[in-house]
Amino acid sequence: MTDKLSDLLQRSLRIVLCGTAAGTTSAAARAYYAHPQNKFWKILHETKLTPERLQPQQYRALLEHGIGLTDLVKAGAGMDRATLPKLTAADRARLLQAIATFRPKFLAFTSKTAGQKFFDGKRDYGEQSEPIGDTRVWILPSTSGAANGSWQPEIWHRFADEVRAAG
Repeated sequence: MTDKLSDLLQRSLRIVLCGTAAGTTSAAARAYYAHPQNKFWKILHETKLTPERLQPQQYRALLEHGIGLTDLVKAGAGMDRATLPKLTAADRARLLQAIATFRPKFLAFTSKTAGQKFFDGKRDYGEQSEPIGDTRVWILPSTSGAANGSWQPEIWHRFADEVRAAG
């Protein structure tokens, strides 16, 4: 199976945001976080990680703001709670290799599910105690409309403050 959405990665990134897998709407639109109920683009602007509110089809413009995008599982599409292909050692190794290659200051999982799958166990929101090399790792609340019950924008704001403080 081929990647549903290509990685948006390059050197000199401040942040790499990593989801679990492309949602079905995003896969169909070939654009990250494309579902109209997703709060991703709104929170990036609200936290001032981007100076304007981008639209999903403008996702490549994130590179201009030092932000890259990827997913844990590149071959599947669907919601976190749906059945996705199991995260494999190769998926984990691919992400670790990308972080080692591009060396962002921060890797942030955009859902607790993504972070827990990567770390293979229960985790809380916020900064994790294990960096990847010099890259600080965070778990952020999901921006999906399906996760409204666990939405905590203050954690995204705290993350953005840490990004700014790191320079």
